Amino acid sequence: MNEITINILVAERTYKLKIDREGEERVRKAANIINDRIKLYAQAYAYKDNQDLLAMTALHLATSEASLEAELGFKNQELDQKLQQLDKLLSDNIQE
Repeated sequence: MNEITINILVAERTYKLKIDREGEERVRKAANIINDRIKLYAQAYAYKDNQDLLAMTALHLATSEASLEAELGFKNQELDQKLQQLDKLLSDNIQE
């Protein structure tokens, strides 16, 4: 295992994490996304409590993930149908 320990700042708090070296960039990017979203909500709604800002950010990210999962499911279903049609077309033409 290639684990490293990093410090991540989220909502003005530092968290010490032990992660795989390969995941460091992804974790740092995620923290930046969270912090950027918190700043947007802080400016837009004038909240001072980071708990409220974190809750709003968590809701936004969870909603985005749910939308992406639904879209991915639809695309996978559509792809499966197209592959079945292609398979049938190929099978029908090979037998001739």
